[in-house]
Amino acid sequence: MYLTRRQREVFEFIRDFIETNGYSPSLDEVAKGMNLSSLATVHKHLTNLSEKGLIRRHWNRGRGIEIINDLSAPRMVQMELEACYAIPIRGTVAAGQPLDVEEDDSGDRLSVPADLIRDADNTFVLRVRGDSMIEEGIQEGDFIICERRAEARNGQVVVALVNNYETTVKYFYLEGDQVRLQPANPYMAPIYVRAQDVAIQGVVVGLVRKYEA
Repeated sequence: MYLTRRQREVFEFIRDFIETNGYSPSLDEVAKGMNLSSLATVHKHLTNLSEKGLIRRHWNRGRGIEIINDLSAPRMVQMELEACYAIPIRGTVAAGQPLDVEEDDSGDRLSVPADLIRDADNTFVLRVRGDSMIEEGIQEGDFIICERRAEARNGQVVVALVNNYETTVKYFYLEGDQVRLQPANPYMAPIYVRAQDVAIQGVVVGLVRKYEA
């Protein structure tokens, strides 16, 4: 079960409202409580929660939202929901020579353990292509978890935009007026670029690997 941050907040609001009042909130109360300006947005969140098996909606009742989970253990439900985040997969990036990021418009998300996430709203996932970072443990087909930042410290693994159109994953080193993008592969040479031609897109904070069944 993977929830976005907002879906989790809506679920917790409904659960806490029922615990406090003994009945479920109306759609207007959900909208007001969550600072949502549109009832259509409320409907969307409730539909997602229903499809994920967390709530049941009774369309013939004014307060027709039912929490399916056992309300006698609400904190257990909360811990389960906070165990992971569903982070958007933004595309494919090179762990090799720079190349354009292949944008992913599928809406796919990856379940990422919560202890790897500091700011879910500014975290994204990229698929890796290439083997320039193999000694860092980053392999072809891996998913790297990136925190969106505009600056990096020397030695950090970054997603860097080079010359405003090519993207790569490398160690970052600022050396005077140039940047060295260093691979973690002894058979590959570093990339040297003028500092003004490099833009940090994010810093790699974790990795997820999937194995074929």
